[in-house]
Amino acid sequence: MARMAGRRALSAAPVLLVVTFGVFAVAAMSPFDPVKAYAGTAGLTASQEQLDQLRANLGVDQPLVARWWEWLTSALTGDLGTSAVMRQPVADVIAERVGWSALLAGCAFAVAVLAGTALGVLAARRQGGWLDRCVSSLAYTLEAAPAFWLGLLAIWFFSVRLGVLPSGGLTDAGSDTVTFGQVASHLVLPALVLGVSQLPWFFLYVRQGVADALEEDPVRGARARGLAERTVLLGHGLRSGMLPMLTLVGSRVPELITGALLVETVFSWPGVAAATVQAATSVDFPLLAALTVLATAAVLAGNLLSDLMYGLADPRVGFDG
Repeated sequence: MARMAGRRALSAAPVLLVVTFGVFAVAAMSPFDPVKAYAGTAGLTASQEQLDQLRANLGVDQPLVARWWEWLTSALTGDLGTSAVMRQPVADVIAERVGWSALLAGCAFAVAVLAGTALGVLAARRQGGWLDRCVSSLAYTLEAAPAFWLGLLAIWFFSVRLGVLPSGGLTDAGSDTVTFGQVASHLVLPALVLGVSQLPWFFLYVRQGVADALEEDPVRGARARGLAERTVLLGHGLRSGMLPMLTLVGSRVPELITGALLVETVFSWPGVAAATVQAATSVDFPLLAALTVLATAAVLAGNLLSDLMYGLADPRVGFDG
């Protein structure tokens, strides 16, 4: 396990290098001017000399490779630079927001996995039954539903129509303190929306995997030995049926990140979404590169996690193969 994790870490380094260079290359071709974005309305009346001086101060007058190399060497020493649009160090921008994004993504992931697994097992137990037909139809419908549309629908129903849950933010309006109760109540809707948007894939994988496992000879033999149906279903069918779903974990991380950005924007959740949008539109090189590296690292970690879980669940799979 340690050897495989080490190999993955070594292979991740060139991937991150290419990704960061790609961010600077794309930003360099962007029609947005970072100097005008930084200057704001003052840039409308500023002279060309003042704009050129500001461009030099921000370091955007340097060639593409020089800008990337300067950022990279500083990042390796722990200095991620200063965000021009946020007017503060990039490390502080990320530290203030990444925790809230991780909380939202973690809760949503738990909802998707737990609910998808439970519904998948129940549907596989009675294939063709009313529960299987209803949940499968809903899952295929949710696959085509954008996360932001689900968020707007949830706000209309639970906040506007019923008035039982807050529509956005981290705390109640006018509150100057962050309490557990307020965060929990404000987290319910965005976590459920993001979790439901990811649930169909887990449900369909578990349903198919468990259904196939229940038709295998070992499961039939367990039933023939007189084992309880619950033991057969959870001890044999679920374990075998979960193996395909474990490979899904890594592939869903990019979708989870993308969905989290949309959901955070809809619910005004104080995560990295707002910073990502501002960094992209303002061509904030240091912040944009750091956020992209963070997202790429999360995807690589998700793929590693799925491989590790698959190896632990199935002893036939070697970690060093």
